[in-house]
Amino acid sequence: MQNGTMLQGFQWELPADGRWWRQLCRRAFALHRQGFTAIWLPPATKGSGGSTDVGYGVYDLYDLGEFLQRKTVRTKYGTRQEYLEAIRALQAAGVQTLADVVLNHKMGADQRETVTVIEDDPEHRDIPGTVERTANVHTRFTFPGRKGKYSDFVWDHTCFTAVDWDESTRQNGLFRFKGKEWMPDVDGEKGNYDYLMGADVDMGSAKVLEELHRWGKWFADTTGVDGFRLDAVKHISAAFYRDWLPAMRQHTGRELFAVGEYWQHNVTPLLHYLTQVQDAMCLFDVPLHQHLFEASRGQFDMSKLFEGTLVGCRPHQAVTFVDNHDTQPGQSLESWVEPWFKPAAYGLILLRSFGYPCVFWGDVAGIPTRKIPPVAALPLLLRLRRTHAYGHEHDYFDHPEIIGFTREGDADMPGSGLAFLCTNGAGGEKRMYIGKNFAGRTLHCVLGGQRDVRIDGEGCGVFQVKERGVSVYLPRMTAAEYLRYNQKKVAEFALESRRQALWMAQKGAKTSGKRNG
Repeated sequence: MQNGTMLQGFQWELPADGRWWRQLCRRAFALHRQGFTAIWLPPATKGSGGSTDVGYGVYDLYDLGEFLQRKTVRTKYGTRQEYLEAIRALQAAGVQTLADVVLNHKMGADQRETVTVIEDDPEHRDIPGTVERTANVHTRFTFPGRKGKYSDFVWDHTCFTAVDWDESTRQNGLFRFKGKEWMPDVDGEKGNYDYLMGADVDMGSAKVLEELHRWGKWFADTTGVDGFRLDAVKHISAAFYRDWLPAMRQHTGRELFAVGEYWQHNVTPLLHYLTQVQDAMCLFDVPLHQHLFEASRGQFDMSKLFEGTLVGCRPHQAVTFVDNHDTQPGQSLESWVEPWFKPAAYGLILLRSFGYPCVFWGDVAGIPTRKIPPVAALPLLLRLRRTHAYGHEHDYFDHPEIIGFTREGDADMPGSGLAFLCTNGAGGEKRMYIGKNFAGRTLHCVLGGQRDVRIDGEGCGVFQVKERGVSVYLPRMTAAEYLRYNQKKVAEFALESRRQALWMAQKGAKTSGKRNG
């Protein structure tokens, strides 16, 4: 019985030295010990920026760091073989792997084509332009370095809906190809938000759909990943993932967990999208992130923190997060939760019973290029999620500044149960019920520096929190609980030791096989 926790296994400004897959491979068992049960890996496909591309400027979906293309064999993170070894190591450690899939667009075409385009208004895309003209566009992808290995499919302008650059005039714009229409089942921002960047993949093209299904099966078979993080789904026809995900699951015979990135502060479009894809995936809870960001700036009524959020409406389809690579300083969606509020924010997603939390690498290890340190409270909060965050929950979101909740604990998790309190304003106290099974027992404050709390006969205690602070209280274990807890830890250590020994034996056999070969 373990609460699942996802790690976003990268941040935007990692060194472009090709060592990342090897680092994750070495850290696999340590990440599991930290409390992570799944990891979202950065895009593994070759990007137009070659060895410095973060992975979202997709060039060749079949090149995972294997071919000399875009002036490099490796990607920013390493080679294909290193990627596959990292996946195997993480899985051996008990960490599920989620591949970042970017299918909305392509960049870095090998050749240009002259085509007829219609220039649409970028801010009012639901109103079609009327003037036709010719443009020279980057739309032909032949992948000369791969030479047809894995797929001989050639992408040209018929595979795309539009581009944003005309080489003949050296101008930016929104150039929709004659005969193409925007997909109707996308986000309604700007009238229609089908187009995002680069050469926009036409999800209405039968040959494109066939190729993307072929690639998905190849990728799943090649990598053996446990699921997907799906990029920019608000810009992709909902019908595509409605059909693609079940097809991948049927092909592999596996669950293939999937979470989509639908960047929208309003929860209504997220709920509508989940209906459109027939609940084939979860979504990141962007509205909750926005609330945490505003709360960290003292601009939010804390009692309404979970109102209008995905986790508040569909907890089983919400992947909650505090920050990610797009919200970190210097990025396009920068909305960095203030450092002082990070412990409270993480407590709110890690210790409650609702949602599937995703922790950002930049908060685990810091962002050295920005001189941003790790969140000091994270190791403790991750441990408490694994050991104490169990049982029925009682919420106290009844004050504009001070909010809290308690967990009653579970008999199968010795010593579990907790009380949590945080504020984005003045300090104070709150009387909260934690359960009559704790009556007469003492809860110790492990985060926040407050005094111990004695639980009364009704199962309640008065818990305190400092100004702009967070407090977490844990029950002091009885002798019987402590014994059972230690027995459980010994069993967990034995299981990890067996996993590690098995992985080392398998790795040694492969290395020996290579030498003998």
